[in-house]
Amino acid sequence: MDFDTPLAEAWIRAIAAAVEKEQSRLTELDSAIGDGDHGSNLQRGFAATLTALDGLQPTGPGAVLTKAGTTLISKVGGASGPLYGKAFRAIGAALPEPAGPAALAEALAAGLDAVRALGKAEPGDKTIVDAWTPAVAAFRTAAADGAGLPEAAAAAAEAAEQGALDTVPLQARKGRASYLGERSIGHQDPGATSTALVFRTLAEVTAA
Repeated sequence: MDFDTPLAEAWIRAIAAAVEKEQSRLTELDSAIGDGDHGSNLQRGFAATLTALDGLQPTGPGAVLTKAGTTLISKVGGASGPLYGKAFRAIGAALPEPAGPAALAEALAAGLDAVRALGKAEPGDKTIVDAWTPAVAAFRTAAADGAGLPEAAAAAAEAAEQGALDTVPLQARKGRASYLGERSIGHQDPGATSTALVFRTLAEVTAA
């Protein structure tokens, strides 16, 4: 199985559905240590990507993700729009057509690089990076071991979900949560949580 245009479209649509379903949870997490708008901002952004995809005649999977990224940047306020927008644009730019597991792993790594470059965050800072980094590592390892796309994506999803859980004891060093200092300890990072949704939906659409 390769990551092709229909899979790219299915992924974005699955993310939009997952964000819609988990909006209140993401908002609740963000209310504890942020502005309380992470869920609503992402819901609005990914709803806009669905509209953008409806009118798109993509030339490949990269074009789908690039369009999604551009839409997120233009439609989402706060930090999440630019971060996810640039991530998906970077993934789209790095994707060959079609993309096997190893190529998709490197494209996802390019997305991580874009997030880190914009947010200046490192692992341990209690951000999106804490879920995206282990996800990419797990995807790369699985692909290098000869795993197919569904298996590699499942490994990445599990790693992202664990990465999100692992933000609970961390003290935030970036973003709005960093203003709380030690009070940010004990709360799961909303950005890492939404990143886990991104990778879980990738696992679901590749397994379907």
